[in-house]
Amino acid sequence: MGKIVCRQTARIQEHATPTQKPVMNSPQTSRAEQEVRQDFYNTIDQQSMTPLWEVLAGLVTREPVSQARPHLWKFDDVRPHVMKAGELITAKEAERRVLVLENPGLRGDSRITPSLYAGLQLILPGEVARAHRHTASALRFIIEGNGAYTAVDGEKTIMEEGDFVITPPWSWHDHGNDSDQPMIWMDGLDVPMVNIFETSFAENLAEDEQQLSRPANYSPDHYSHNMLPVGYEHTRKCSPIFNYPYARTRETLERMAKYEEWDPCHCVKVQYTNPLDGSYAMPTIATFMQLLPKGMTTTPYRSTDGMIYSPVEGAGRTILRAPEGDVTLTWGPKDVFVIPSWMAHHHESDGDAVLFSFSDRAAQRKLGIWREQRGNGPVAGPH
Repeated sequence: MGKIVCRQTARIQEHATPTQKPVMNSPQTSRAEQEVRQDFYNTIDQQSMTPLWEVLAGLVTREPVSQARPHLWKFDDVRPHVMKAGELITAKEAERRVLVLENPGLRGDSRITPSLYAGLQLILPGEVARAHRHTASALRFIIEGNGAYTAVDGEKTIMEEGDFVITPPWSWHDHGNDSDQPMIWMDGLDVPMVNIFETSFAENLAEDEQQLSRPANYSPDHYSHNMLPVGYEHTRKCSPIFNYPYARTRETLERMAKYEEWDPCHCVKVQYTNPLDGSYAMPTIATFMQLLPKGMTTTPYRSTDGMIYSPVEGAGRTILRAPEGDVTLTWGPKDVFVIPSWMAHHHESDGDAVLFSFSDRAAQRKLGIWREQRGNGPVAGPH
């Protein structure tokens, strides 16, 4: 076949599921008819046009088809590379000294899932990552070290292992390390989503560090006790709290484990929320923490949001039903692993385990396209 059909057919075959077939010439189509059609395709190609019937199966799939692959980054394996980066380039030179976690199925795109970015950032003692702001929403999940800080719009917070920290869109933020130990955290951003809409903006502050205008812990003191200052109006889409300490989250999980019925797919799982309205803490990214008791095997589960995990405590395995066969990811504290969209999986814990995770569920639910399936039950959604 000619150049148009060959190019489009390759794309269709890459994305189509085994039950889907590209809309191509039928066996009843004569060779002469095929040649006439191909001449037509070649003609309209000169006008940057393509016949929908040749590409429809790859555009509108019967179920989600992801280019992302399941993958595990073992912290013990990648930490030496993170530290080597600290020897090769300063935080000032790099602006953000980060090793990007690229999904093996999305290499070269700086994406861990099709819609999200993730990377491991290093701040050495005495260093400052200069103040800047950007359109993308960002999260920091602290993997190693205690005592470094993030300053957001004039307020500083001290970060500890397991903390979940937010940088809202278009907010001035800088990072610094006044401790005597390296700090490593995972960055998660919605950069791919922002770039799809072609709405990326960024700006550097003239000074490396922004001027502080509020005392430490101002935000949690004002907004995390089921009370608000009279007359307060929140104009942003993010939570007004930008540090969710792990110690408080861990305590909540323990209490829930005592009093709540365990979910067969997730055991004990909490969602980080905006205290003003109970919505997700970030406008496009959903964040979670879950507790898996010792010896637990969860019920298989899948959802349309690709999930990025980082265990805080414990060890175990996640078994995924990938198209090429079952894949087992054996994880421990500080590792990072990714589960692609609509890939059935279950977790097995060796001891009590606590896992942080994030995904684009917040965006999907706002758009009304999110779905899930629990075990062999029906597909629920769209939500």
